[in-house]
Formats: sequence, structure tokens, C-alpha cells
Amino acid sequence: MERSKMDRRKKYTRAQLKDSLIGLLKEKEISTITIKELCERADINRSTFYAHYRDPADLLGTIEEELIEDMAAYMARYEEQNEDDRQMIENLIGYFATKADVCRTLLNEKQDTGFQEKVMAFAHQTFLKNWAPARELEEDMHEYVSTFIISGSIHVIKRWLNSGMDKTPGEIAAIIDRLIKEGLEGSA
Repeated sequence: MERSKMDRRKKYTRAQLKDSLIGLLKEKEISTITIKELCERADINRSTFYAHYRDPADLLGTIEEELIEDMAAYMARYEEQNEDDRQMIENLIGYFATKADVCRTLLNEKQDTGFQEKVMAFAHQTFLKNWAPARELEEDMHEYVSTFIISGSIHVIKRWLNSGMDKTPGEIAAIIDRLIKEGLEGSA
């Protein structure tokens, strides 16, 4: 019983710290966030912070890694179903929708969090594994094509998040899927 109480306290403390950091990242860059202001916002003391993390960057890295792991688990559920490309894109966008506030903050152009690179690496692995036309490309072209598609897709998702998610995940997936398969001429 005592252990579960401690686990709940640890989870609560970590959640408070994560929420506080995301809130501060909306206001300022990670390099300017101090442990003092993070602790004040989370309403914890410094020693408690240090029991969990080294510094704000360590906390940010943890948040990013947990999101990528969560995204991978989320997508793994759908990969087993052998869904088509558009449905796979919609599922990924659906994941972003469930974490919109955090993703919008971490994918913000003003933040140099490294999260976008982690998302791109994850998307690249998913792309290689699941997109059938990619397997038909010559190896040297494969990197260029996947980089183009992934970068463009992430920027479309960022635009969507920053515009208040004005379309459904299905509509955004249809736009991305059409651009990938037909290019600009197919979307006219």
C-alpha cells in the first residue's frame, strides 16, 4: 500500500513538472527556463526536482522520448491491421490531435527542442516499413523522396495544429495523401 502511494506521488510530481515545463515553453525558450521558476510553477521544491531530473533540458528530453514511445505504441496498434496509406496517415494525425497542446508547443518554430527531428526519425522508420511505393525506389532516391514527403507532411501537421485544427484528421490525411500520390497537379 505504501509503495502505490509513493508511485502515485512520483507520477503526480512528474506530471506537474511536465505540465509546468510545457506552460513555460509557451512563453520562453528552454535555454532561459530556470529550475527555480519551474519549481515555483509546479509547486514543488528544488530537491524534489533534482530527485527526478538534472535540469529543464533533461525534463524536456524525457517528455519528447515519452511522446515518441507513445506515438510508436499508438501506431503499432494500426500497423498490425495492414491499413492503407491514408488510414495510416490519419491515425498519426489522430495521435497529434490527442496531444495537440504539447505537440503544438514542441513543434513551434520558436522552440529549438529537437522534437521535430525525433518525429521525423520516427516517421522515416514508419515510412520505410509501411509505404509500399517506397520499396520500389532506388536506394539513393529513397532518402530524398522520404525526406521530402516527411518534411512536407510534418509542416502540414504543424500548420494544422497552429490553425486550431480547423479540419478533421481525416481531411488533413486526405490532403497529405493526395499530395504524396498526385503532387500539386493532382490537387488543383
